[in-house]
Amino acid sequence: MSTKEATAVAPAPEPAVVEPPRPTGKRRAWDEAPRWQIYLPLSIYLVFTLIPFYWILLFALRPAGSTSLVPWPMTFDHFEKVWTERSFGTYFENSLLVGVATLVMTTLVALAGGYALARFDFKIKQAFMLALLCSQFVPGALLLVPLFEIFAELQMINSLGSVIIAETVFQLPLSMILISNFIKNVPYSLEEAAWVDGCNRFTAFRIVVLPLLRPGLIAVGSFAFVHSWNHFLFALMFLNNQEKQTIPVGLNTLMSADSVDLGALAAGGIIAAVPVVIVFAFIQKWLITGFSAGAVKG
Repeated sequence: MSTKEATAVAPAPEPAVVEPPRPTGKRRAWDEAPRWQIYLPLSIYLVFTLIPFYWILLFALRPAGSTSLVPWPMTFDHFEKVWTERSFGTYFENSLLVGVATLVMTTLVALAGGYALARFDFKIKQAFMLALLCSQFVPGALLLVPLFEIFAELQMINSLGSVIIAETVFQLPLSMILISNFIKNVPYSLEEAAWVDGCNRFTAFRIVVLPLLRPGLIAVGSFAFVHSWNHFLFALMFLNNQEKQTIPVGLNTLMSADSVDLGALAAGGIIAAVPVVIVFAFIQKWLITGFSAGAVKG
């Protein structure tokens, strides 16, 4: 074999491995904190967070008149009392209807409005966005009088529809802002590619953009559901019939000027909290992703 041929078949030299520079000097105190400095504050915070929940469980599960700090013997009489005698079964159904309807309406309207804000330019766009932001500083109590007058003219007082519309209107500004920011993170070129393939704007949005908006839609929908489930003011003002009341108003009926049934109130509070805990347990991953992605501009 000639020298020229040997040179042609010789393997290329392997690149030299550059080792990262070793740290010199002493490590700073905040580079690696001791574990107790992390676990101690978290433990204190956890104790102060769980004590109120344990106190509610204690009053709900121990017999009436008992002063024990342990719910034993355990009883479910308070739950049976509020569910049957205090009509919490009806309140639960009404709250569930209001929450689901508010979730659907808020998500659909915010999706349409958020897409318009993200994809179209018009003269009053900046002013409209500013109005949406400023509306978040208006407390819900200021909306009671005009909304009551409107619903009275429409003969919607003492109807769950009035509460659903009021909750939807109250949730829309923040929901539209979140959805619009989330849509901005979806590349516009994806829709253009769908148009080239023969899709119209609605079909391209449904096939290409909508599946990518799942975390944002879950975040907006869950926020609307939880807020409408826990909101007290609109249900109190627009609903007069006891059969149309929601759980927050039902909890208020357990308290009077002379006495408070602590066991029934605690049981009602647990019934009101269980759906919210279940919702957050199932959507926690999507909720964090949705709010973090919708909070920044793409």
